[in-house]
Amino acid sequence: MNTPLPPRPSPEPTVDSLPYWTGLREHRLCLQQCAACGTTRHYPRPLCATCFSSAVTWINAQGTGEVHSWTVAHHAFHPAFKSELPYTLVTVDLPEGVRILAPFRGDSADLRLGLPVRLIFEEILPELTLPAFIRG
Repeated sequence: MNTPLPPRPSPEPTVDSLPYWTGLREHRLCLQQCAACGTTRHYPRPLCATCFSSAVTWINAQGTGEVHSWTVAHHAFHPAFKSELPYTLVTVDLPEGVRILAPFRGDSADLRLGLPVRLIFEEILPELTLPAFIRG
């Protein structure tokens, strides 16, 4: 007998991350930039790691990058993802100077360090859009 999978865990936006999640829903990858020193950061957080300022602006990422590393998951970190196994996660260097981790939608055998990739947006639920990457 097949047991139904539990629902996927969903992010819980905070005051610091809400513009990031809103941007994804609008098919934009928004990154925080320190308003004091100009350092771009990802993941969203309340303080700049360079100057410790809480002043922040948001910029739109270009949506391109290069593969820094990857892993192929054969064991789901949560039962709701069992049906997606195996899946590939890539760490991508963005031209804005930060790295982002997201699923790779393509053949993992094609991956190599420095491979150009581009961002796509996956609408998981009406209120949840997530980033992913394809060759690009």
